[in-house]
Amino acid sequence: MTFEQYGNWGRWGADDERGTLNLLTPEAVVAAARCVREGRVVSLAMPIRGATSSPAPTTVPHLRGRPLPQHFMSVDGGDYAAGARAIGAGLRMADDALVVTPHGTTTHMDALCHMWSGDELYNGHPAGRVRSYGAQRCGIDKAGPVVARGVLFDVAGLRGVPHLAAADRIGPDELRACLDAAGTELRPGDVAVVRTGWPLTWQEEGPDGYWAGQPGLSADGGRWLAGHDVGMVAADNAAIGGLNERQLADEGLADDLHMILLWRHGVHLAEMLWLEELAGAGRAEFLFVAAPLRIEGGTASPINPIAVL
Repeated sequence: MTFEQYGNWGRWGADDERGTLNLLTPEAVVAAARCVREGRVVSLAMPIRGATSSPAPTTVPHLRGRPLPQHFMSVDGGDYAAGARAIGAGLRMADDALVVTPHGTTTHMDALCHMWSGDELYNGHPAGRVRSYGAQRCGIDKAGPVVARGVLFDVAGLRGVPHLAAADRIGPDELRACLDAAGTELRPGDVAVVRTGWPLTWQEEGPDGYWAGQPGLSADGGRWLAGHDVGMVAADNAAIGGLNERQLADEGLADDLHMILLWRHGVHLAEMLWLEELAGAGRAEFLFVAAPLRIEGGTASPINPIAVL
């Protein structure tokens, strides 16, 4: 099978723009809800903290050179205390302004239009429809809310280390071992949540340690997950696959994780999650909920993924 023919193209029809999220049928959602046993709710998101003019760039993990989300509480350019707008007798109101470039800066979900090869997006849609005013095909607005069974692949926990090394790549054997250790299995439509522990390096070693590279899935690891019909792949690193010290992937086109998952198989990606609290809960199966903003034609959206235990 050639590179161009490989994957889920045509599986849900020529007009499909949702990929494996089509597997999240009402029956699958009802089955996922059965994972809830305690009613405990855990956020899996990184914080959005202040503006780039504040100390935030030194406190929140992000890729080097990427602008952090900028959150301002301001009215007409004034600071909150001085500029809060009067709305009635004795009442004041503060407004928020938020500027976000999701990729590499905060917890986000990639759309199927984020990466492509040649002149075609996922499922053969024309890449020329991705314009400065938005993607006309496979934008994040086509994904919809994700409600699914989540399965935690705690690879760092399996190895007994706080976090993997920058050069580590996660293959099928370790993914299988995580399932075996948890006594569970993957089902079609599941969200595979992969923990490397890498965000901890920001706390331990600072930005330079975090930027020294990143561990992640190997190409075969990505193919293994795609072969199990996962609905989405989520991870606590910045690119699902690994990165070198220049914050780039070393793989060629055929082995690039974004091409394998987004482009060939229509598997949406969620990146830069915070998984430490979830890992500490000792639960490998849970209800996973994430809703991207309805950004028409967006290549990604910030998300606050939720694990319901």
